Amino acid sequence: MHISTYSTADRAARASATRVLECLRTHPSLVLGLPTGLTPVPLYRALVRAHQLGRADFSQATTFNLDEFLGLGRGDAGSYRTFMDTHLFAHVNLPPRRAHVLDGRAKDWRAEVKAYDARIQRVGGLDLVILGIGRNGHLGFNEPGPTLAARTHRVRLRTATRRANAGLFEGDWRRVPTHALSMGIGTILGAREIILLATGQTKARIVARALHGPITTRVPASLLQAHPNVAVCLDRDAASAL
Repeated sequence: MHISTYSTADRAARASATRVLECLRTHPSLVLGLPTGLTPVPLYRALVRAHQLGRADFSQATTFNLDEFLGLGRGDAGSYRTFMDTHLFAHVNLPPRRAHVLDGRAKDWRAEVKAYDARIQRVGGLDLVILGIGRNGHLGFNEPGPTLAARTHRVRLRTATRRANAGLFEGDWRRVPTHALSMGIGTILGAREIILLATGQTKARIVARALHGPITTRVPASLLQAHPNVAVCLDRDAASAL
């Protein structure tokens, strides 16, 4: 695990974007795992800017988002699909058929998660996954617990996680869905390379526990310690408890 600290959140995000662009240049058919939330917004801004300047070609890439709210999907204001369209997909030349986001509105969520895993397997798994970290240590929507699901699954969201997503629902955490679909921890850890991007003082304590505490399913991000190829990009605030 290689840990780098940057003076600002934007610089940490740009460093993460630089690595994505390096991988994309050497491997145009890159398979990416992508996060949502406030933390990766500057990263997506950097990727869009690189594309506009002719330094990033997504035409052969494939993406799989980590999660989606149950009951929400394309066109819904609070959905992660809408978030991705707004911040990345609408601004780069990634073919729509290669931009995969779980459909929270699927009539049969069990069939949806099974099909999602099958699509990931058909392309040979994830080459590079970018992760944020929840304040309770979750990755994707893999919440802390006695066990973690290996593959894509339905999960009940903790109140803290719903509160953290209130910004997508006009600040009202009670409007955040109680359940979501999430890529499993086994799929995430099966990626050939992982970037963990964490910024802000509110993430400092959990970053320290994840990177230097015991490996436990009670802190899902701590499992990254067992992965052979993880780059951690932090701003000074997120690194302040290390």
